[in-house]
Amino acid sequence: MQNNILEYLERTVVRLPDKVAFSDGTYDMTFGELSASARSIGTYLLDHGHGRGCVAVLMDKHPVQLAAFFGVLYAGGFYVAPDASMPPKRLQMIMDTVQPCMIICDKKNTALAQTLGLPTALYDDICAYPARDALLEAVRKAHIDTDPAYVVFTSGSTGVPKGVAACHRSVIDYTETLCRAVGFDEHTVFGNQTPLYFDAPLKEIMPTIKYGATAYLIPKQLFMFPVKLCDYLNEHKINTVCWVVSALTMISSLGVLEKNPPKYLSTVCFGSEVFPKNQYEMWRNALPKAKFFNLYGPTEATGMSCYWAAERVLEADEPIPVGRPFDNTRILLINEQGKRAEQGEVGEIYISGTCVTLGYYNNPEKTAEAFVQNPLQSAYPEIVYRTGDLGRYNDHGELVFVSRKDSQIKHMGHRIELGEIEAAAATVQGVHRVCCVYPAQHKKIVMYYVGDVEPLALSKELRLLLPRYMLPAALHQLDTMPLTDNGKLNRRLLLEQATQNDQ
Repeated sequence: MQNNILEYLERTVVRLPDKVAFSDGTYDMTFGELSASARSIGTYLLDHGHGRGCVAVLMDKHPVQLAAFFGVLYAGGFYVAPDASMPPKRLQMIMDTVQPCMIICDKKNTALAQTLGLPTALYDDICAYPARDALLEAVRKAHIDTDPAYVVFTSGSTGVPKGVAACHRSVIDYTETLCRAVGFDEHTVFGNQTPLYFDAPLKEIMPTIKYGATAYLIPKQLFMFPVKLCDYLNEHKINTVCWVVSALTMISSLGVLEKNPPKYLSTVCFGSEVFPKNQYEMWRNALPKAKFFNLYGPTEATGMSCYWAAERVLEADEPIPVGRPFDNTRILLINEQGKRAEQGEVGEIYISGTCVTLGYYNNPEKTAEAFVQNPLQSAYPEIVYRTGDLGRYNDHGELVFVSRKDSQIKHMGHRIELGEIEAAAATVQGVHRVCCVYPAQHKKIVMYYVGDVEPLALSKELRLLLPRYMLPAALHQLDTMPLTDNGKLNRRLLLEQATQNDQ
């Protein structure tokens, strides 16, 4: 029985040592090179007393960064990969939380690494260190599948980042169930969008080493130029993308699908945000033979936990479902009374199963708030993750995301889901992206949107779609939506902006 992520790589490298595993379009790394570098790094760490600990990998997005990740795993440790461009104060908070025993860096980030006061090794200096198979084997024999593999930091509501620790068992379970649901194989060519310091790239990294597929790490700057981005997809014959919605809508909203479509795409997975229906239909029409999947799940459950295969036509006013849980995953929908929600009733989404991670690293208080006892049974310990997301089941038995619990507001005596307002606005012709915020101290709904329709015209359309108490008090047309580093809508920034505008 497999109990270590590295077993995927070890099986694949025997079959396909010379096949390209990871590339950025300029630099190619084969499975043989990936394996050799990782084993060298693992041996170096062990020889220098850094086994079974946390190692920080401070490198820019590049195929060799993955070799550093796997090298840490070979040493029996776990990695954290901070964003090298983040503010120094935030970087120091992350380092203080995980307290890594050392840092692996690239040349560009050497000076930054040396300011952190930890032992530092340059990747180029250790990637060819003589590997010692017997030493690595001894480490493997002592390994168990609940050992941590990585810590990924997310934004905390108080501004203090939270580090989610995931073990080998949960990553393996996630990989197996994701691959069964979506259908990756050796011929899959991924186009990776998200930075490697998040958990989202697991969708491309793990199937690549499991099957011997190939993943292209698309340069970040290309996502500012949709025509060039599609040129890149076509040049490298990329057939599978697992992108956040904002990356897909950037292409469709600018008409690129008609002028320069990504002609090799056969699988399109999207997630992290609600896909505006008009943009979704543009993609479906442009790629009629492609398979589309809506994926849902939080970092705290290793990645994605639910999927919906777009195998039926949705009604005009029907939101895109997030579907059903992956194998070996259970979704609990809990209402305000702490009971199981009835059919059609909105409840909070709780996630149960092997996918649930170890908790927040070195943060027992926040862990206890989110990783809780199953509220539906008290006979034995059963930790489930409380997502803070609201959902309901549709008439097909599919889970539908409604909104974040913290975006449910009480306004003019009514309980309102801001997501419902956004969904209504997204049906208006010419609207591409929408975000509603509610500065509580001012008690008014503020809408930001990107599109071709003027605010006055949009306001008139909304009066036909929404009751008076749900109408935004202010509409702001933007050229682009602000995004977080991993491409999600930056709601916090818009809320701050709305608050400041009213002062």
